[in-house]
Amino acid sequence: MKRAYKYRFYPTETQRRELSRTFGCVRKVYNLALEVRARAWSTEGRRVSYGETSAMLAEWKKTGELSFLTEVSSVPLQQCLRHLQAAFAAFFDKRARYPRFKSRKKSRVSAEFTRSGFRYRGGRLYLAKLSEPLNIVWSRPLPENAAPSTVTVSRDSAGRWFVSILVETGVAQHPPARSAIGLDVGITSLVTLSTGEKIANPGHESRERHRLARAQRDLARKQYGSANWEKARRKVAHLHARIADRRKDHLHKVTTRLVRDNQVVVIEDLSVRAMVRNRKLARAISDAAWSQLRSMLEYKCRWYGRELVVIDRWFPSSKTCSMCGCSAANLRLNIREWTCEGCGETHDRDVNAAKNILAAGLAVSACGAGVRPQRESSRTGQPAVKQELSGVNWKEIPAPERGVVNRSSISC
Repeated sequence: MKRAYKYRFYPTETQRRELSRTFGCVRKVYNLALEVRARAWSTEGRRVSYGETSAMLAEWKKTGELSFLTEVSSVPLQQCLRHLQAAFAAFFDKRARYPRFKSRKKSRVSAEFTRSGFRYRGGRLYLAKLSEPLNIVWSRPLPENAAPSTVTVSRDSAGRWFVSILVETGVAQHPPARSAIGLDVGITSLVTLSTGEKIANPGHESRERHRLARAQRDLARKQYGSANWEKARRKVAHLHARIADRRKDHLHKVTTRLVRDNQVVVIEDLSVRAMVRNRKLARAISDAAWSQLRSMLEYKCRWYGRELVVIDRWFPSSKTCSMCGCSAANLRLNIREWTCEGCGETHDRDVNAAKNILAAGLAVSACGAGVRPQRESSRTGQPAVKQELSGVNWKEIPAPERGVVNRSSISC
């Protein structure tokens, strides 16, 4: 398994100039190759391959206008052509949008070095064209006998420098856990567990909103491109970076605990992109970072040998009773507690949803079936499963077993 370890480093002035020059050359080569490929497709209907752009790069270096490309390492330039090839492959497979030109004003820039472009010895990392090793802050050690295959150097909008080292590692197995957990994400409570526990949403952006608004007003008053404008821009970028780092740190702690303590983790397949179109909830949803939470759960479950089950987004987890399986007719978003008309049980909306998500996920894991909302019959107006269970006396079934019976509403 490949894992990337990201560290912060502090370059010298010479390294700063050389790496900045490398970033500019990478952007220039990427844009030139994209222009050539776009022109060939629009005029001739022909696709330009990576090999052709690589040959063009050799010719560009011989011209007077682009001779500066020879001053930097050729490895990041070749890598950016490979990235462009991957971007076009994703576009033609309808997995991504058409590649766009890189902007000089882009806040985050990066350059990728393969094994021929760096040297790692004795805990020191040397990049091509740089005589001194990078001053890396080793916040955590690399795996023993690790042989880095790729090194990516980047600089964010706040001016911080990072290096990401890709290494081959084995699957780190946590001790087997016998428990399973269902997760219901929200805004007030970031995650509600099927055990009834609620993890509060820290609201990192809302805490810094006043300072961020004041910094953005100061930036708007500065003359664009001036030294004071750059200082104000850097201050805004630092605030955004502070918010993002705190949010990521909290998500790492939550997801690591959930994956460590449970063998099966069940979540919903939410369409966050569509949900943020609601202008009243967009900021709160973005601050909660549900997509980032799911991404962390996915790769950590792969790392540690856990199972992640994703149920269908249309499964009515909130308005279905986790005790008897009855469904509420109308459950508005502001209703946080409701009483089931079938069994009289009072439910916390989020806890009930988490329990239903867990039951649905266990059924999917056992049967390999999808989870879809039950269709109503035109004859009775009730779901087919409710018709089959209409004669069941739920009061005669022990409470711990009601949830098990309720799983029958998910056809396998």
